[in-house]
Amino acid sequence: MDKERILVGMSGGIDSSAACKLLREAGYEVVGATLRMWDRHGKEASFIDDARRLAMRLGMEHYTVDIRDEFNEKVIRPFIDEYMNGRTPNPCVFCNPNIKWKHLIEEADRHGCCKIATGHYVRKVEDASGIWIEEGRDKSKDQSYFLWGLSREQLERTLFPLGDYTKREIKEMMAGEAAYEKKEKKESMEICFIEDDYRTFLRQAVPDIDARLSGGYYVDNKGLRLGRHEGYPFYTVGQRKGLGIALGEPAYVIKINPAKNTVKLGRREELTSCAMKIARCEIRDMELLRSPEARVCIRYRGEKYAIRSITEGENELTVEFADGATAVAPGQSAVFYIGERVVGGGIITYAQPTKK
Repeated sequence: MDKERILVGMSGGIDSSAACKLLREAGYEVVGATLRMWDRHGKEASFIDDARRLAMRLGMEHYTVDIRDEFNEKVIRPFIDEYMNGRTPNPCVFCNPNIKWKHLIEEADRHGCCKIATGHYVRKVEDASGIWIEEGRDKSKDQSYFLWGLSREQLERTLFPLGDYTKREIKEMMAGEAAYEKKEKKESMEICFIEDDYRTFLRQAVPDIDARLSGGYYVDNKGLRLGRHEGYPFYTVGQRKGLGIALGEPAYVIKINPAKNTVKLGRREELTSCAMKIARCEIRDMELLRSPEARVCIRYRGEKYAIRSITEGENELTVEFADGATAVAPGQSAVFYIGERVVGGGIITYAQPTKK
């Protein structure tokens, strides 16, 4: 009897390699696919060669899918635009459903694979209420925050072999694998096309950014000038380090005004918001969000905040926090949880400051 074929999205790193190993041991015929989404310095990314070599050593089929133009148009360009509009983007949350899963499923269909799999540290749970993503067992590596945009149909086709493992267990598992080359790679939750710092990337992508925007002003809550900054795209709400200004007490970025090229600074307590608006929402069950157990996370690895109320508007939700939330940054994802289960998400468009 022929083995069931499954396609694994391979990055050449330890996580996707471990996914291949676990699925092969589970009896699947594993096919590898690597998405060529970007190149650094005009050269083919090394992870493609790493994945290709691993597949060859394991005797696996391997395919490379060149989607650089689409990735640039749908992920990189909007990423740049968001910073230029004074927001802090989450490119992965759009790339996952609209680029990665789209192309991996298309590639799976092309090569006769029933499902796809990735090396994400999350779990898929099926019960009478449907199919859900839940946090991975390793809370320090959990990536559920980035996957709220996956559709029910995409989840039905997906396996997450690493969800019940810790990173340490994966490293120990792969330590004895002769086929896997031990290389230190950046964690997959980092932005894949950013090599060092996003500010360097912005300067390369927008060559006149310094000439246009450096020399804007830090201001206080009364609009008084406190000193000059490097340009509003290089800051994010909640930032404290790297401001290059001494005010005699810790200062935080409270608000960014791209129209005036100003960055408002203030004390930590001024970062508190009583409510926020979110758009581009994907909510699996609105009634669940009205449960007293519902919580919302506004940044990766951040605190989950209790919710006082949720109001539905035209193409948006207004979320009132039960006790306030700190450093709500427009552009970031707001992800809703019931316990460990993801029940939806959206993009923060506005943060309502708490009145003092």
